[in-house]
Amino acid sequence: MKISRILMVLALGLLVSCGGETKEEKKESVKIGGAKTEKKKDDSKVNLALSGNDLMQFDKNEFTVKAGQEVTLTLRHIGKIDIKVMGHNFVLLKPGTAIPAFSAAAASAGQAKDWIPDGGKDVIAHTKMIGGGQSTTVTFTAPAAGTYDFICSFPGHSGLMKGKFIVE
Repeated sequence: MKISRILMVLALGLLVSCGGETKEEKKESVKIGGAKTEKKKDDSKVNLALSGNDLMQFDKNEFTVKAGQEVTLTLRHIGKIDIKVMGHNFVLLKPGTAIPAFSAAAASAGQAKDWIPDGGKDVIAHTKMIGGGQSTTVTFTAPAAGTYDFICSFPGHSGLMKGKFIVE
């Protein structure tokens, strides 16, 4: 009888100890050489994308950058029409440049000068002229703070293909 009592106490002790809280050990895995590094955003550079289509439209009419930033602008012609009929470019004009007068001069400059008149004296930056399915890139330093006009200088396009380039 004594043995049965001892066995009963042991069984009861075992039941009580199993029903309590259990602690799980949380193990952190450590990767050798796997220190987390955050990618730092380089505020001195900015990439911009602009596209033009066969309906003489840019997909954006405004950009905002910071003065002195290195700007890389990629222009894509998402249409299909040839450069001789529906060419597009990006031309960032100096302040005070009259768009109608510049556009008339660009038409006179012609294809040989890539539709950029007077050796580009009124231009801060521009891409080359491209046709359907093509793309081009230009990199330049953003000018002083202010609002600048950008256009496509292909004859007849600047009335629709224009926008504001805001420099903060």
